[in-house]
Amino acid sequence: MSNLYDFDKALKETYPILCGADEAGRGPLCGPVCCAAVILKNEFNCEDINDSKKLTEKKREKLFDIIIQNCLAYSIVMVEPEVIDEINILNASLQGMKQAVKHLGLTPDLLIVDGNKIPKDMEIETKSLVKGDSKSLSIAAASILAKVSRDRYMQQLHEEYPQYQLDKHKGYPTKLHYELIAEYGIKDFYRKSFFKKRPELLKYVE
Repeated sequence: MSNLYDFDKALKETYPILCGADEAGRGPLCGPVCCAAVILKNEFNCEDINDSKKLTEKKREKLFDIIIQNCLAYSIVMVEPEVIDEINILNASLQGMKQAVKHLGLTPDLLIVDGNKIPKDMEIETKSLVKGDSKSLSIAAASILAKVSRDRYMQQLHEEYPQYQLDKHKGYPTKLHYELIAEYGIKDFYRKSFFKKRPELLKYVE
């Protein structure tokens, strides 16, 4: 059994219905931040499940289906750029995770959230766990659901706006991405508040 499974198993002795939540896409210049919550079956373990950032895209895609087949409930929420611009990326991430938990259709005994902050006004007991996606099977599973869902969304966006080559950088602030922004400007799916950190790009904010 993996250490991630053992971590959750110990918690489930006190909290039988354990939910993990995580997000993907806090750093990109465009697209939504994707938040996921998942309640895995008690007997389920998979040695391959880990922090989504440590896995290949092919492995994440395979695990996505395995997780969905072996959970009691899951929920995925996209928080759009205009909300991120309005309430900032941290609050958008926390709000998205709260919504994901609310949409599970099953009330957890405990929610564990990756990071060092928890959503406000939770109606269930909630704990934060720094680097939780490499410690807890439930959080790691949520990280995979969030990452795969966001990457799929960005692939669809790429097909609509191929000039930005979103399939390559997924919206993250790479050298190529900045060059393409300089050439094509920005669309509504960009997070305009993020450009305040790059004054030379402010002219592209409509």
